[in-house]
Amino acid sequence: MTHPIIEQIKKADNAIVTEDFDTLIGIYTDDAVLVIEPGKNAVGKVAIRKAFEAIAVYFKNGLQVEQQGLEVLETGDTALVLANTSVSAPNYPAVTRRATYVFTKDSKGVWLCSIDNSYGHEIIGKYA
Repeated sequence: MTHPIIEQIKKADNAIVTEDFDTLIGIYTDDAVLVIEPGKNAVGKVAIRKAFEAIAVYFKNGLQVEQQGLEVLETGDTALVLANTSVSAPNYPAVTRRATYVFTKDSKGVWLCSIDNSYGHEIIGKYA
């Protein structure tokens, strides 16, 4: 049986690739943080949706995202997810990022992403 968080991540990856932003935003908490790039974050569902719309255009509507390994560390209603995330697009060669995600279980028992940091530790020291 697959962990529900892994299913949420698969759903999010598919929504990114198909540009299904309604489904994608449903996977985030209301106050979630998305690392757009080191030093630049989007906070909240409205800002995250706008960021993903801009990301889609930047990658010429051809962004591909897939996980090449996931580890879920869960305690209570919080989980840390470590992932090897492959990102590519027609104008962007494939790279593997060591992503870090935080998920929070809501009152209905659904795991939602509260921190989406596909850059992982790359953000350390990137702030001016």
